Amino acid sequence: MLGEQKKKERAIPVSVIKRLPIYYRYLTILLSREVERISSRELAAKLGLTASQIRQDLSYFGNFGQRGYGYRVKELQKTIGEILGLNNNMQLVLVGAGNLGRAIVNYPNFSKRGFYFKAIFDNNEEVIGEFIGGIKVLHLDDLAGYLEENEIDIGVIATPPEAAAEIAHQLVRGGVKGIWNFAPVSLNLDKEVIVENVHISESLLTLSFRIKEKYGD
Repeated sequence: MLGEQKKKERAIPVSVIKRLPIYYRYLTILLSREVERISSRELAAKLGLTASQIRQDLSYFGNFGQRGYGYRVKELQKTIGEILGLNNNMQLVLVGAGNLGRAIVNYPNFSKRGFYFKAIFDNNEEVIGEFIGGIKVLHLDDLAGYLEENEIDIGVIATPPEAAAEIAHQLVRGGVKGIWNFAPVSLNLDKEVIVENVHISESLLTLSFRIKEKYGD
């Protein structure tokens, strides 16, 4: 396949990978509006990018679009979805049933895109046994046994920072392929496990800096 050959020939920059979900999301919106095609120039204008940047990003995965015609929205959205692995259902567990954890589990678009929460764990006796998003909260002590009996792709951590590292190691020992970490600490684990650290407060501080730079004190 052309896409597979290109991926082998060139390492894909992280910046390109991070833009793929942006393309996918907007193309999904266009599909809902029954838009059949869009040019790289039009797509770039909507996303605050350049047409050449979009063409270059997509070139890492194959040849897309036709000169003078643009991209077929349905075809491109489907292909990017496949590149992102959205055609493979992912099984997830969540550790940390606080406000953030509840919001993550209750977000409906995850299941629509093939990400399914199978279990929730916490060590707070007040929430154990409670149902969140239709899933019963189990005791953290049951995590290792659950992972041994169930094949889980992604472990989601929404705990206080001091607990995150040990939880991560438990998830790794349980065979997860990736960790989505919302705890306010960066996790550095075995390279065989993919870790995506999400620091919400850092994003807010970045926004604060940009506002200050534009508008001053």
